[in-house]
Amino acid sequence: MTQSRTFTEQDPIRVFLLDDHEVVRRGLTDLLDAEPDISVVGDAGTVQHALARGPALRPHVAVLDVRLPDGDGITVCRELRDQMPGLACLMLTSFDDEEALLDAIMAGASGYVLKQIKGSDLVSAVRTVASGQSMLDPATTARLMRSLRADPAETPALPAELAGLSPRERDILTLIGDGLTNREIGKKLYLSEKTVKNHISRLLAKLGVQRRVQAAVLASHLEQPGSGGHPPR
Repeated sequence: MTQSRTFTEQDPIRVFLLDDHEVVRRGLTDLLDAEPDISVVGDAGTVQHALARGPALRPHVAVLDVRLPDGDGITVCRELRDQMPGLACLMLTSFDDEEALLDAIMAGASGYVLKQIKGSDLVSAVRTVASGQSMLDPATTARLMRSLRADPAETPALPAELAGLSPRERDILTLIGDGLTNREIGKKLYLSEKTVKNHISRLLAKLGVQRRVQAAVLASHLEQPGSGGHPPR
């Protein structure tokens, strides 16, 4: 699980921006640079430019536009995180698109916000993902799970690792998919919050994902016929 980190004026959050509109990049730079604990270290207007510049700047957070003339920010998220696993990517888009949200989750994005967001809320979002937390809350995850279950054709292929989960890990994974917090899962399964956290760490490792929201996407397979999920008790 990602460890929380605190930033200061002396050790600010290093932010990289990707958007094809210069006026948007300038506005975001002015907004974020006005905060004492945030520093914009660079920007790009294209996918190619972002992939060339981003790694050299060693940002803590990348704010990435989803739709770009030469590609998309989700691809940039995946490729930058391959080179910098600790990078937190915050996807910024004009569209409330569930398919893009799913793709962003599976690419390892830490958050997904609309461009209509208030400036103060965007600043908070950058701080949230920089500290190791997710901007994809349980309610958003649960909504996406309902959509996937309604249309299984949109669900990613079942990973072989799912079969290697213990019955307890499958129970926990299903509850993650329902949008429950660690505390709520513990109450439902009569486990301590620490025990739940340990189970989640192990099942994330087994599934080969880093974030619980990615695991939540995979949880949708447990309720589909022929998925190998254990029968209800």
